[in-house]
Amino acid sequence: MKELAHLNKYFWKYKFYLLLGILFVSLNNIAGVYPPRIIRYAFDLVKENILYYQLFEDFALQSDFYSFFSYALIVFGVVVLVLAIFKGVFLFFMRQTIIVMSRLIEYDLKNEIYEQYQRLSMAFYKRNQTGDLMSRVSEDVSRVRMYVGPAIMYGINLTILSTMVITAMVSVNPLLTLYVLSPLPILAISIYYVNNIINKRSEDIQKQLSELTSIAQESYSGIRVLKSYVQEESVNTYFGEESESYKQKSLALAKVQALFFPLMVALIGLSTLLTIYLGGLEVMNGRLSAGNIAEFVIYVSMLTWPVASIGWVASIIQRASASQKRINEFLEEKPDITNQNKANFAVKGDIHFEDVSFTYPDTGIEALRNISFHIKPQQKVAIVGRTGSGKSTIAALLVRMYDKTKGSIKIEGKEIAQVNLTILREQIGYVPQDIFVFSDTVANNIAFGNQSASMEDIREAANMAAVHKDIIKLKDGYNTMLGERGVNLSGGQKQRVSLARALIKDPQILLFDDCLSAIDSSTEKEILYNLNTFLKEKTAIIITHRISSLIDYDQILVMDDGEIVESGTHRTLIAQKGFYHDLYTKQEKEENKMKPA
Repeated sequence: MKELAHLNKYFWKYKFYLLLGILFVSLNNIAGVYPPRIIRYAFDLVKENILYYQLFEDFALQSDFYSFFSYALIVFGVVVLVLAIFKGVFLFFMRQTIIVMSRLIEYDLKNEIYEQYQRLSMAFYKRNQTGDLMSRVSEDVSRVRMYVGPAIMYGINLTILSTMVITAMVSVNPLLTLYVLSPLPILAISIYYVNNIINKRSEDIQKQLSELTSIAQESYSGIRVLKSYVQEESVNTYFGEESESYKQKSLALAKVQALFFPLMVALIGLSTLLTIYLGGLEVMNGRLSAGNIAEFVIYVSMLTWPVASIGWVASIIQRASASQKRINEFLEEKPDITNQNKANFAVKGDIHFEDVSFTYPDTGIEALRNISFHIKPQQKVAIVGRTGSGKSTIAALLVRMYDKTKGSIKIEGKEIAQVNLTILREQIGYVPQDIFVFSDTVANNIAFGNQSASMEDIREAANMAAVHKDIIKLKDGYNTMLGERGVNLSGGQKQRVSLARALIKDPQILLFDDCLSAIDSSTEKEILYNLNTFLKEKTAIIITHRISSLIDYDQILVMDDGEIVESGTHRTLIAQKGFYHDLYTKQEKEENKMKPA
């Protein structure tokens, strides 16, 4: 129960539901315990007076006896019916309190986990798979809900009902009570054992189902590759083998589940048989009435499910504890990046890196070594270099996806870790190298950068990103729903939609991380031409492999192996005839080859 202690705050929050639930469980059981006594009285009444009824045959008093019997039985029947109605009403309210409480806790717990996911840093997401994150917020929370709902409800019900019923049985005949109840602990232990086997096999089935889902998802996502390599048959064979495994595991579970109800019925039948046999002996000895036998049979039936639920509830608690432990692992994670200062902060675009080094915490790779540069407000800076030279790491540090290992990064003269993180990110229009679009309309994908943007603003940003003409050719234009990860857009279109998303923010700092790599040179020129006016009063950092003459860069940083090997203007770097000169010369040759003769 140590892991489940995390849920105590929710029990306290919804204590009104819990206390009312306990009250309704008690009232439900009170309404359920009295009918067997009434049936006993009715049974004994008939048995004891039937002889007198027969003795007055052919006498006028017989009709009086008949009227008396009829009236008494109707009264007993009405009382039982009323108690049954009350029991049903209290059962409804019992579920409307405790089960509703479990749904509210489920809602709060999912929100708590999701909020925690939002707080955690990039390193966390690199250490953990998306499927595992989803599993904890869905399957694990569902198992915990079974604990705070059904397990709590049946646990309370078992405690109250057992106390009432056993007290009533002992008051009638303690010895018969002991004999009658003896098979029920065996029932509870047996069900606990069987339920554990069921749970284990259910886990195996769930894992196999996840494997089937992953295979299917990969096949659908990679259908182009699959068809182009003519691998449909081999994939079908592999999927068939995994499906066969799923079938066999499901059949194994069905065999165990087949034992569940026969075992319950057998042990219940044994208790009933003991009640009738031993109770019959007590009736013959004059220590019990026939009505007591009927009363005991009903009591045994009433105890059957609560006692059987002991094993089921124990199994639910075990599974919930394991799931809550997995949830707690993530809830106890501390984010590497925190917003230490909530004060207002004016971002103008003054950026200063001083002897900055950075090592990725998840891989141990040193990405930057002693990087130093200063970007003044409204300057345009290009960062160029080979793949893996550390360009994207600078972008990640600037938006504080990570914190530097050593050195100093200052924004407007203040340490970046000491400024308001929300305002910092609001004022940086970041277009990452790894483009992501949501399964939503094109318009909403662009407006994601500015939720209050009008349709006119969206079109203006799309025009600036040179994607407007592509959008209006789509079936529903800006209202076209994009598939998963924008599958119905080309790579270049996704990059331009992402660019429009950053531009619509109208931020003070623009950070483009090789975001035009999938765009042809003519479209790139159109975009850069459009950006010239937009960037006039902005600070812009453009990480790129293609140096364009359309933007007059105030500074170009050339990186190699995590270090700045060259820096300066285009003209000075060309004159140095170094790394930058070679890169630019190769680019010019490639562009000349592409021109028609």
